[in-house]
Amino acid sequence: MPSVSLDALGVDSLELYRKVDSLMAAGIGEEAFPGGQVLVAYQGQVLFHQAYGFHTYDSLVPVAPTDLYDLASVTKITAALPALLKLVGEGKLDLDAPFSQYWTPWKWHRDKRDLTLREILAHQAGLVPYIVFLSEVRTAQGLKNRFVRDTPSRRFRLQAYEGLYVRNRFIRKMYRQVNRSRVSADKTYRYSGLAFLVFPQVVEDLSGMPFDQYLRQEVYGPLGLQDLVFLPALNRPGARTVPTEVDTLYRHTLTRGWVHDENASLRGGISGNAGLFGSARDLAVLLQCYAQYGNFGGRQVLDSAVVRESIRVQFPENENRRGLGFDKPLFGNDTLGLDAAYPAPLASPESFGHSGFTGTFVWVDPKYQLVYIFLSNRVYPSREHRQLYEMNLRTRVQQVFYEALRQAGWP
Repeated sequence: MPSVSLDALGVDSLELYRKVDSLMAAGIGEEAFPGGQVLVAYQGQVLFHQAYGFHTYDSLVPVAPTDLYDLASVTKITAALPALLKLVGEGKLDLDAPFSQYWTPWKWHRDKRDLTLREILAHQAGLVPYIVFLSEVRTAQGLKNRFVRDTPSRRFRLQAYEGLYVRNRFIRKMYRQVNRSRVSADKTYRYSGLAFLVFPQVVEDLSGMPFDQYLRQEVYGPLGLQDLVFLPALNRPGARTVPTEVDTLYRHTLTRGWVHDENASLRGGISGNAGLFGSARDLAVLLQCYAQYGNFGGRQVLDSAVVRESIRVQFPENENRRGLGFDKPLFGNDTLGLDAAYPAPLASPESFGHSGFTGTFVWVDPKYQLVYIFLSNRVYPSREHRQLYEMNLRTRVQQVFYEALRQAGWP
């Protein structure tokens, strides 16, 4: 994406930098994260991209603009969702048909056989929020040898970390538990990442190619994206990846270049719920494609009508603000103060995005053609660091840009 100067847009660049720098410095000072990045694009041009702090609190490795971050649940809208939307646009998936047509084990489960992809993506299906599969492979004495080993073999080919290999058939065990999980009879908003564990297999079944290959061929490739990648430790060994947590339960080391999320890890690092790593620049291109309803650089990568449908609130009558896969502003968000708003109060109701457990956050506002990316590793050294949430820092930084552009007389 091309760049544009703040001054060319009539924005007081010195004042904007002062405000953003101050907020990011406060976050680092409060140990909300050791470092991070902010990228903002306006009308298809990058107007702000700055790196702050360091990879860790030892201040040895400064954050660089090209660093790759573990995107955590942002994977849902940057990997799983574009693949699904592509298949919907091709007529291979129907949002309102029973999902059991595509994931056939659900035909034999009465509480799941009639669930639709629309309900699932809008978190309206009543699925269990999460299953801790790590508890299946771990005991007080360590990892179970029948599921995880320290050397690869014909039966243990899924690499979860350096010197950590998962039994090939463990994915089937995960699928069985997902299939047997209970569904709430109360059809209200209930965030669940469960189906995102099976989406990669659905994509493979419908496309005839592995999930990550399908994404490269149908989405990332046409957009010219090289830095949205699964398993960077294997697939991009020269890239600088920002570390996440000092894992004391599973990997017993600082996790870097391998997915932080344990469920995605036990899937071999390629999943729909987490596992994607990315740079701010490549994220900006994909998000700009969403902002332009599937079009980028004159090429229609995703069907326009399907993208427009995905960013619409699906079940407002149930007080569910979600789109299809996308998060949306809180109802009445424009009336809230910065302590309570999500996202920035000035974001339009048409806007959408997602957050990630590791400290990532992306948001797209098609009304103003504004793309906002906040990358951090707030889980370093431990996921117990919750200051990022308590300070509502991502929202505060985002609001600075809305205010600056409004003062500059944006349309």
